Amino acid sequence: MSTSAPSGPTGPAVPPGLERPHFVGIGGAGMSGIAKILAQRGARVAGSDARESETAQALRGLGVTVHIGHDAAHLAPDASAVVVSSAIREQNPELAAARTRGLPVVHRSDALAALMAGARTIAVAGTHGKTTTTSMLAVSLAALGLDPSYAIGGDLDAPGSNAHHGGGDIFVAEADESDRSFHAYSPEVALVLNVELDHHANYASMEEIYESFATFAGRIRPGGTLVVSADQSGAVELTRRLRGREGLRIVTVGEAADADVRITAIVPRGLTSEVTVEIEGRPLDFTVSVPGRHYASNAAAALAAGIAAGAPAAELAAALAKYTGVKRRLQPKGEAGGVQVIDSYAHHPTEMTADLEAIRGAAGAGRVLVVFQPHLFSRTKELGVEMGGALALADASLVLDIYPAREDPLPGVTSAIIIDAARAAGADTTAVHEREAVADVVAGMAKRGDLVLTMGAGDVTDLGPQILARLGD
Repeated sequence: MSTSAPSGPTGPAVPPGLERPHFVGIGGAGMSGIAKILAQRGARVAGSDARESETAQALRGLGVTVHIGHDAAHLAPDASAVVVSSAIREQNPELAAARTRGLPVVHRSDALAALMAGARTIAVAGTHGKTTTTSMLAVSLAALGLDPSYAIGGDLDAPGSNAHHGGGDIFVAEADESDRSFHAYSPEVALVLNVELDHHANYASMEEIYESFATFAGRIRPGGTLVVSADQSGAVELTRRLRGREGLRIVTVGEAADADVRITAIVPRGLTSEVTVEIEGRPLDFTVSVPGRHYASNAAAALAAGIAAGAPAAELAAALAKYTGVKRRLQPKGEAGGVQVIDSYAHHPTEMTADLEAIRGAAGAGRVLVVFQPHLFSRTKELGVEMGGALALADASLVLDIYPAREDPLPGVTSAIIIDAARAAGADTTAVHEREAVADVVAGMAKRGDLVLTMGAGDVTDLGPQILARLGD
């Protein structure tokens, strides 16, 4: 494919140096989105991932070369750069080969920042809710015919739907604070949903978190807008610290009485919610097609950010109903034997609590049964007790071993921390060390009318189909 396509509203079609990029870990949510946009713009993209996936297949459908497994031989002789995320270790053979050859090594965030060049960027940040809120913005702005480009940390409805190279001048991006990646962006509108301590391997204190989010806000273009929660305590403190900054407009959104965009009503309707917000003294009603108060709050934040970027309020509010969910964000997986199975990406105590409260409202008289897989040793060490407390909201839960992702084990840090805390909070919690046993255990517990929630950021999502198959036996 040609790399000499004309410049569009987002700057050069292919950023210099990324004409023939090689992605290490191309199947990841963030990496695959950047690879997709580059391919759509005309770059000759290649990469590798640890295992075969639907995402890899979707990328191949765009002409991307995807290798399975990591090997220095996968790095093409004419590769122009190697793109990595913070999860890639220096020992990776492809990264090591790039270093030996003197190839530019580009962090994922810098590659995304290059794609945003020249665009009117809306960057969505926060400890929780980024993927959902970014998706709400992308879907609703697209429904208005604005054809935004977007890069999201999860698929909307099909593998590969996490990113798009649009013809419009707006670029909506999920801005990741976990490794300070969001410091690379210079948005016109920045949205901060919440500010909490997480990613303990990178942040030692809340003060470091505040400093990091303040740096992100400082990257907003002159005359730009910070849209920030008026309800969450960390976001409120961030707002206090940023008030008075020259050239920064701040718009607060939430249920607080002094919010600039005030949520005045959230009325649950089964698996949807009817929301009313007040903007400049005028009420505006819209529907959110996913359950739960926190999703309604995300939608109000998306509305405020879209308005800040110039979208008409009433039309944008109506368009928000077009959003029907993101994979792994309370995603229905099916029903068997009268038991529903839903998948949740929640892995932080705040997220777990929010999703369990939302599901409780949708379960009716049925029980809520949770299969929880902790994510990261560092997070479990710091927040395991709070995770256990969140599980007390379920009628019963199974807790798997910790999913390590990029981390090595920590002495004394196991799922027992969570299980002990859950039981201390009165929860009915069982340890399951063999993933292969989960479907049988759930089938022995579940009764018609119950709802099973697979929860966590690791491979617990793969258990949903197994549970459904066993329930259907």
